[in-house]
Amino acid sequence: MDEKPEIYLDNGATTKVDVRVVEAMIPYFLKYYGNASSLHHKGAEARNALNDARQVIADRINADNDEIVFTSGGSESDNLAIRGTSHALKDKGNHIITTTIEHPAVLETYKQLGKEGFEVTVLNVDNDGMLDLDKLRSAIKDNTVLVSIMHANNEVGVVQDLEKIGEICAEKNIVFHSDCVQSLCKVPINVKQMNLSLAAFASHKLHGPKGVGALFVKRGTKLYRQIYGGSHELGLRAGTENIPGIVGFATAVSLWTDDDVERITSLRDKLMTGLLEINDTELNGSRESRLCNNVNISFNFIEGEGILLHLDKNGICASTGSACSSQSLDPSHVLLAINIPHSKAHGAIRFTLSRETKEEEVDYVLKVMPNIVNELRGLSPIKNNEDLAEAEKMKFDDHH
Repeated sequence: MDEKPEIYLDNGATTKVDVRVVEAMIPYFLKYYGNASSLHHKGAEARNALNDARQVIADRINADNDEIVFTSGGSESDNLAIRGTSHALKDKGNHIITTTIEHPAVLETYKQLGKEGFEVTVLNVDNDGMLDLDKLRSAIKDNTVLVSIMHANNEVGVVQDLEKIGEICAEKNIVFHSDCVQSLCKVPINVKQMNLSLAAFASHKLHGPKGVGALFVKRGTKLYRQIYGGSHELGLRAGTENIPGIVGFATAVSLWTDDDVERITSLRDKLMTGLLEINDTELNGSRESRLCNNVNISFNFIEGEGILLHLDKNGICASTGSACSSQSLDPSHVLLAINIPHSKAHGAIRFTLSRETKEEEVDYVLKVMPNIVNELRGLSPIKNNEDLAEAEKMKFDDHH
């Protein structure tokens, strides 16, 4: 490899668009550019592409094509699902449940609904990031109308058992929503088997374009639209459809194979094992129930921001957590929720692989990372676990 390669391991934030996806999109900018609502032949061309794409997404998750609503991305899909359901079912009850490790698109929506008079329960997870199903059962009340639990966590990659969660919601006749933005194509999704009422997806996490996503809406689910206007997208989301983006999304989904997931998993395990050979490192999140492309490691006694800068100097892109909160100096809410101390949370790095990640890139990261860690630890005032404990105590005392 070159002395300073370009290695992109921040695919949990976004992915490079596959060239085949771009090629599929181009005709819908230049030739088939009609509005899908128009009655003439140009409209029919766009409408046919829209329907074909809807079928591709539906087939991938074992849904029917009239249960797929296209949106601008995961955040809009989550908002439409959560706000749309909560307000639609307010006469039935106002209690809604989620977890501490959700994406901000879910947590901030719940927070806003709390200000609007909804009763919000936010469930803790265990140290591996897994939800205790007994706690979920206990939290459900007579006025509970919605449970929202993400499929795969964007920061630590933990994958929840949606089938068991779905069974609980189905028994209680409660709407079950899941943020599946990180899991689509990487983990099998069967909306019928999982008893899902609503599931959010985004194109740009799987080599598709940004600015397009989808929401699975189980037939019969009561949902209030959040964008008013025309009768687009089954009357649930007004606005002229982004046909090139939707075609790109469907193409990206169709390109993923089980072989891709198997290869990425193998590279993930190699990277994970190699990084954990560095002294005083810890894996964050469950090792067994984990996304194929996620490696989240705490490098004790040093700050994650320093690691990122040194990685970048070596041509490696990674992150300290969610891209949606990467400008914040606060430790990740997800790491704190799984009981990682502040000091160790500040030293956490998330590496997320993709279909384009090469083995030699993983080898290069494993080659340079020990030197980066040793250099930064040499500069750090925190040298051992006793110093770490003292720093943690000082932060706790300052906070209180």
